[in-house]
Amino acid sequence: MRDPRPAPFVSSAARRHVVSVRRAPRPQPAARWEHFPHDADVGICGLGTSPEEAFEQAALAMTAAVTDPERVAPEQRIEVECAAPDLETLLVDWLNALIYEMATRGMCFRRFEVHIDGNRLHGQAWGERIDARRHDPAVEPKGATFTALRVARDEGGVWRAQCVIDV
Repeated sequence: MRDPRPAPFVSSAARRHVVSVRRAPRPQPAARWEHFPHDADVGICGLGTSPEEAFEQAALAMTAAVTDPERVAPEQRIEVECAAPDLETLLVDWLNALIYEMATRGMCFRRFEVHIDGNRLHGQAWGERIDARRHDPAVEPKGATFTALRVARDEGGVWRAQCVIDV
């Protein structure tokens, strides 16, 4: 059934305006991770609303360089303590502590929780023992480096924690 009301008048200029209106791109969530290219190693980046969240996402990016994080069951929890003179060095220490735990326990991690108080970090990581067939590890991280090291907040308020991982 047709609507009996007359169609509203819309000028050609208004129609052009409506046609040219585009939806704004959906903002990306603040908490996420990324990889960035680097010669023979892997650049990792964590983004978040706080330094803690960015550190958690950087750790997840490191896991994603090894295996698909979705394949890792968060069955066992380990705790990590670090101290450093600045946030950049604290990021490197945090990631290296996780690499140490991965190597000595034969584990990979899926979930992380970080608390930073001044120059001290208390972190937790949940994961499981590596099963080569199920996890199909692509690389073995040897260490977090000072290459491309950055921990800072951008103009939009998003924290970025990044460095290169030696693999």
